[in-house]
Amino acid sequence: MTHKKQELTEVSDAKRRWLNSHDIGYQKCMDNRHVQMIAIGGAIGTGLFLGTGGRLQAAGPALVLIYIICGIFSFFILRALGELILNRPSSGSFVSYAREFFGEKASYIAGWMYFTNWAMTGIVDITAVALYMKYWKIFDGIPQWVFALAALTIVGVMNMVGVRWFAEMEFWCSLIKVLAIIFFLIIGLAVLISGRPIDGNVTGIHLIIDQGGFFPHGLLPALVLIQGVVFAFASIELVGTAAGECKDPKTILPKAINSIIWRVGIFYIGSILLLVLLLPWNAYHENQSPFVTFLSKLGIPYICSIMNVVVLSAALSSINSGLYSTGRILRSMSMGGSAPKFMSKMSSQNVPYAGIISTIGIYIIGVFLNYSLPSKVFEIVLNYASLGIISSWTFIIICQLRLRKAIKEGKAKEVSFKLPGAPFTSWLTLLFLFCVLVLMAFDYPNGTYTIASIPLIALVLVLGWFRVRKRVKEISNEQKIYHHYDNEKQT
Repeated sequence: MTHKKQELTEVSDAKRRWLNSHDIGYQKCMDNRHVQMIAIGGAIGTGLFLGTGGRLQAAGPALVLIYIICGIFSFFILRALGELILNRPSSGSFVSYAREFFGEKASYIAGWMYFTNWAMTGIVDITAVALYMKYWKIFDGIPQWVFALAALTIVGVMNMVGVRWFAEMEFWCSLIKVLAIIFFLIIGLAVLISGRPIDGNVTGIHLIIDQGGFFPHGLLPALVLIQGVVFAFASIELVGTAAGECKDPKTILPKAINSIIWRVGIFYIGSILLLVLLLPWNAYHENQSPFVTFLSKLGIPYICSIMNVVVLSAALSSINSGLYSTGRILRSMSMGGSAPKFMSKMSSQNVPYAGIISTIGIYIIGVFLNYSLPSKVFEIVLNYASLGIISSWTFIIICQLRLRKAIKEGKAKEVSFKLPGAPFTSWLTLLFLFCVLVLMAFDYPNGTYTIASIPLIALVLVLGWFRVRKRVKEISNEQKIYHHYDNEKQT
């Protein structure tokens, strides 16, 4: 090794030790079952249970192909994240990796865009919980905001008590979703094999052929729908944050990530394919879960109430994940200077409580919106969450590309868990994410207005950076001193 290359390696190692010091204080108590369910819970959200009916109306059977495409790129993103995790597990996840490879400005953008995603998503999910509770007539006299506040209180307490409580809640909420899909798959396959007609329709492939084929509305409506389907996979990146608090991340995380691709294949693609083989695609509706549409035609009692419990658990799971991830991300940003200093504080239960409380404060705005504008909350915030998730996934890919470059230059060690086909698949994924933004612009009016707001979001980020840059510089100077002292100690 040349003297210059050895010097670069020593600086990189010192920087890595500095970044690892940001994770001191977390409990390493998540088991394999917790991480597995966090991974699958992130991949299966309310979008599958509620959004699929409207998407089938818009795209027809082509929705199967759309989910296959989005599932493949979601897998690429997770494998890219897996490379970064095996190089250096961190509760700061891609925000910490952005700091490592691109500096504090990149970490600042990645962190606050991700916070925006979960802040907006959390408000939507709190609203969803309130709406799902109103399904049961017994609760008609109770204001919607009461349920929103109750949901926030329950999930907030679970997160504040300790990471083990978060993991347990996420495990059971995810298990409910998985069991519901397995139940549908078993019933659906049994009906399909038996050939029993449903609502006067004989099941089978002819339901696709006789209803306009695979693309009943043409190719373009199906392609535009990609930007909506992508967000059904939002929160798959949560496994990166969980890596900092699991017992053996370098063993557990690769298994969890690899299991997602076949689970997505079975649960998403298998479910949608079954739905279009059991009933005509235009029998499903936007305002009703397609699973309820099918199962209710079989005369299964209480199916609507059962499915309401499932989507309720999915919404609570999302709120739970939002509080968990933003607490860790905000602490990582605070350690680098791009978030307020108090957000780095930890409780006696090893929980970054300051960041969690800050997120709860944003969610309380959602409770207020439930009180003042209960019918408009979804439209107000949902589209802005989409920009946050695209930004986060983009940072994962560009950090993975920079890690590959660092490995090639000898600044980082080789990892055994790699994104297949990289760097080609890395650049292909970036192109895919860019195309999603373009497709959003064609989704008038919501998507068009969201894309048009990007310059305003950029302006807010720039103004925010000028507020935090002094503290970032101070911490950067501390880091240089740490590097110098650390290198001397290692020598």
